Amino acid sequence: MPSKPSTGETGAAPGSQTLLRGLAILEAVAGGARDLPALSAALGTTRSTTHRLAAALVERRYLTFAPREGYGLGPKLLELGFRAQQAAPVTRVARPHLERLSAECGDTIHLGVLEGDWALYLDKLPGRRRIEISSRVGERQPVWSTGLGKALILDLDETRWRHFYRLGEARGGHSPDLATWLDRMRTYAARGIAYDREENEPEVRCVAGPIRDAGGAIVAAFSVTSTVQYMDEARMEALAGTVRAVAGAISRDLGWAG
Repeated sequence: MPSKPSTGETGAAPGSQTLLRGLAILEAVAGGARDLPALSAALGTTRSTTHRLAAALVERRYLTFAPREGYGLGPKLLELGFRAQQAAPVTRVARPHLERLSAECGDTIHLGVLEGDWALYLDKLPGRRRIEISSRVGERQPVWSTGLGKALILDLDETRWRHFYRLGEARGGHSPDLATWLDRMRTYAARGIAYDREENEPEVRCVAGPIRDAGGAIVAAFSVTSTVQYMDEARMEALAGTVRAVAGAISRDLGWAG
């Protein structure tokens, strides 16, 4: 059963409580709750209150409901998610560059940002090869093991690098030992790119580059991803210059002068 979302009701006005409960229902459904008993347990509300809120969300298309299947996320969330994606400046600016790169290399391309301790995918351009990379927009991936995640933290100090590595250890990750990983991170930082050598998923590799804003801060990153069959060490090295060039072009369009 999904964990109980925090509705933040303490001291909140009635209108705020209703809003927070509605948001908590969406989070509960996203977490796997499908029927009223599960939603009521997740929210800590009565069945009648839960039903009233869920019905309102179904009416506004934030949720769907089907007999024997229960509740699901609705099309309105897809619409809002698409609008949010398009409204993000880095997504708009990066997209044409990444489309050209995709046409050139034929591999899967991801665009993402750092969200807390995770790399959040904002965009994905599927590759043309006869393989499928199991990722999706809105998905969060570990920072320490993905090329995109490492590219996002290239400017951080080694204390922060160690933090992300230990998060991976705590979650049962299969990264190289700490000394090897830190040595690789130093090399990546010096070169301005990052690799994933099957650290996040077996047989999957990528080359990633950081995207900077006008002040020079890393605000996003993108990765070129494929399987070992198409991404041996020689090709990773060959892609490094291209990834750096595209990252620089996107960054300049964001105002970076470096």
